Amino acid sequence: MRGNRLCKMAVLAMLASLFGNIQWKRIMAAWLYLFCAISLEVAGTVSLKFSDGFRDWRFTTLSLSLYAVSFWVLSITLRQMPVSTAYAVWAGLGTAAIAIIGVLFFKEPVTLLKAVFLLMIISGVVGLNALGKH
Repeated sequence: MRGNRLCKMAVLAMLASLFGNIQWKRIMAAWLYLFCAISLEVAGTVSLKFSDGFRDWRFTTLSLSLYAVSFWVLSITLRQMPVSTAYAVWAGLGTAAIAIIGVLFFKEPVTLLKAVFLLMIISGVVGLNALGKH
């Protein structure tokens, strides 16, 4: 237990020395906002599926509202994160999440090629994040 605590303190000290304490908190907040924006966008897209081509006003309203809040939260993210990184992660992970939801909950067909391309999207997001400056 004590070794785990020491390891955690060492990692936090290293991160603080690299980014500075305030900078690190801003970066973590930006990522939190980004994942909230992605979640809202995914929920908006699922609501769009249930809107029946904008025929059901409840899901239409919900979908448009979720998209609007998602863009607002994404704009908050852009205060601390480069637009190229934020938008690529937002679009890539949102697309991958919707594809997975489609397969699991809407019984959309999955092929080997579809799975490979989804992995490519996720790999691209991870690679961009690993190479990009924050």
